[in-house]
Amino acid sequence: MKEQRRVLVAGIGNIFLGDDGFGPEVLRRLAERGHARDPQPTPDGVRLVDYGIRGVHLAYDLLDGWDALVLVDALPDRGAPGTIRVFEVDPEHGGGGGGLDAHGMDPASVFASLDALGGTAPRTVVVGCEVRSVADGIGLSPEVDAVVDDAVAAVLELVEDPPRWVARGRRGSGRGGLS
Repeated sequence: MKEQRRVLVAGIGNIFLGDDGFGPEVLRRLAERGHARDPQPTPDGVRLVDYGIRGVHLAYDLLDGWDALVLVDALPDRGAPGTIRVFEVDPEHGGGGGGLDAHGMDPASVFASLDALGGTAPRTVVVGCEVRSVADGIGLSPEVDAVVDDAVAAVLELVEDPPRWVARGRRGSGRGGLS
C-alpha cells in the first residue's frame, strides 16, 4: 500500500487590500473543486485552508506534522503583475525575527512563530503571483484575476499523489526550483 503524504495548502493574504487577496481567492476556487462545476475532488491527504491574515493559526496548524506545505500568496510587484512564480523556500533561512508574532502573516514570521512553539516546518513551496496593487479595496486587479486558474493548476500539480517534490526529501536547499 502506498504511503499517504499529508500536504497543507495555505492561502494567505488580506482580501481588503486588492491583489493581496490572491491566496484566499485561489483557495476559494480550489475548495469549489468536487462540486458540479468541477467534479475533480482535492486529492486525499491534502488539506486546503484559507488563513487570511492569521499567521499564528497557521503556525499552530503546522505543529500537526505535515509532510509538505504549499503557501499561496501575493508577491511584490517586480514589473510583471499577474506573473505566477513557483519556488521552494528554506524555512530555516527565511529571515524574519525570532519569537512568537501573533500578527505576522509573512512566511518568515510564520516560520519564526513555529520555531518559537517548538515545531519544525515541512518542505515548503510558494505559489505566488506578482501584484498590481495592494491598495484598500476588495477585488483582484484584472492581471491577477486572469491567472487565478493558472495558480489553481499549479497547486494541483504540486499535490498530485504522491507529490514528487515531497518524496525526494523533507527539506530542500531553498535555492529555487523543486529539485
